[in-house]
Amino acid sequence: MARRKKATRRRRKTWSILNSLEALAYGQILSVGITGGGLWEFATGATDLGYRENRGNLGIGAMDQNLTGMSVVGNTQISLGDFVSNPTLAIDEMTSNFTNSIIPMAIAGFGTSIAFRVGKRLLRKPISMVTRDLIKPVFGPGVRL
Repeated sequence: MARRKKATRRRRKTWSILNSLEALAYGQILSVGITGGGLWEFATGATDLGYRENRGNLGIGAMDQNLTGMSVVGNTQISLGDFVSNPTLAIDEMTSNFTNSIIPMAIAGFGTSIAFRVGKRLLRKPISMVTRDLIKPVFGPGVRL
């Protein structure tokens, strides 16, 4: 007996502006949580991640001495330049930021998901009118709101 052909899966041939904005919102949430800055700051931020030597008096009473130590500088916002110039330190800082902000990122992602879902349902008629009357005549049938 011959095998049946599987039905070909149909793909959407349109590009959705709202789905793109939702994906951008998720990317922004992750970028702020992991790198300390948004997507734009990650791409264009300053390359300032590194170590700095600290010298100073620790103020321990009679045994005051000038002691030295190392501290990380530029770790408030990791950029692509930081990642390229010092990948080990950048990955360590990004891992630390991720573990510190996993709960706020999850809450923000959940809130974004609900907001877009509810917004699309509430604005279904106005969105379809804008798509029909403005988007399709200007951009063609391949773009929708």
